[in-house]
Amino acid sequence: MSEEILSTELSTPAQPPAVLPAAAPAKQEFLPIAQQLDLITKGAAELIPAAGSTAPDALITRLETSRMTGKPLRIKAGFDPTAPDLHLGHTVLMRKLKHFQDLGHTVIFLIGDSTALIGDPTGRNVTRKPLTPEEIDVNARTYKEQVFKILDESKTEVRYNSEWLEELGYYDLVKLLAQFTVSQMLEREDFHKRFNGEQPIALHELVYPIAQGYDSVALECDVELGGTDQKFNLMRGRDLQKHFGQKPQIVLMTPILEGLDGVQKMSKSLGNAIGINEPAAEMYGKLMSINDDLMWRYWTFLTDLRQSEIDTMRATVERGDLHPMQAKKNLAHMITAGFHGAEEATAAAENWATQFQQKGVGSLEDLPEVSVSVSSEGLSAPKVDGGGVPQLRVAKLLQLCGLAASTGEATRKLLENAVSINGEKFIGKVLSREAFGETGTIRLGKKTVRIKWTA
Repeated sequence: MSEEILSTELSTPAQPPAVLPAAAPAKQEFLPIAQQLDLITKGAAELIPAAGSTAPDALITRLETSRMTGKPLRIKAGFDPTAPDLHLGHTVLMRKLKHFQDLGHTVIFLIGDSTALIGDPTGRNVTRKPLTPEEIDVNARTYKEQVFKILDESKTEVRYNSEWLEELGYYDLVKLLAQFTVSQMLEREDFHKRFNGEQPIALHELVYPIAQGYDSVALECDVELGGTDQKFNLMRGRDLQKHFGQKPQIVLMTPILEGLDGVQKMSKSLGNAIGINEPAAEMYGKLMSINDDLMWRYWTFLTDLRQSEIDTMRATVERGDLHPMQAKKNLAHMITAGFHGAEEATAAAENWATQFQQKGVGSLEDLPEVSVSVSSEGLSAPKVDGGGVPQLRVAKLLQLCGLAASTGEATRKLLENAVSINGEKFIGKVLSREAFGETGTIRLGKKTVRIKWTA
């Protein structure tokens, strides 16, 4: 979509309200640009302007100016308080805010109490049921209690967009709406699908992206964070900032985090979420249940390690110098400690280890080791259309390990849900070698073995 604003006779903008923050304090010292980027761009799905861009409003340019002048950038992420409890998927943006905060920049935790009255239409095929102001207020207080488990409260600017949106008069609102056309709004995928499907689109829903865009004007943002599903809304902030004579914000988007199943986005309604208020033992146990592929995504999106540190750790695992199970334990402990403290995280780890051993697995070092050749006949499942990740036939693997006399017997045991891999029940027929791990465990009945892969 073109970022040009529709020119109309009402194009003279309403001036931003007098709620803008005070000027930045004394000059600060910032890390070299490369070190800042190592943390800032970790897990970023897309940057606008693009990473490496030489545009005047590019991220590197702004960081260089910030470092030269000692003036921190203003970073915003908005959250509509539509539900009282947060899960780890919600914390991805909060974690990215923390990265900017740790680097010395000004972060703004924006509570969308006014936009929550509309409800973000992103991903919706029906109009949201509006919340009452009382419900929004309760949820907003809960959000504030939870977000400071990640952010430093003393360094966080908490704002409510009712500060400026409720101050807009009818005339000013009309002038804002005049900057966009209905056809522009219908270019948004959600609206486009609903329009083509002859599903209702309420007029107030079309206002949501514009209201979010005006938040960036009121706060004079340098960078706005959001999920990849928020791109349309985030770009409206750039539109309106240009219209108001401000330098357009940088848009930094993060992917939607998968839940425990590693497939669907994390969602309480799908039963694959980890709530940040869940007990330490439950949080730790859920984190230990994820597969190895998802583990590395969680390292990226749910921790404060730099990407270079995560890459080094992954290389250590791939060399065999660190067991994937230990890497996962380290992840579970780090995340759990972040919300419950190191003492509770350690207790949760010890409790999980006890339960794990009570399942008959014991310590990994004590398990009998079985060498399995990755080129064993019948082990690899054919790739679909010649592509995709190589898959292992678990029934054949059970036979090669000596846990089943035949693939037929192994298949029956799989159907009976009698097989566990890496301590968790396995349901299915195939599994990637990467998901299994370089020295993973497989169990049938009371017998468990540790597999060592050979050429």
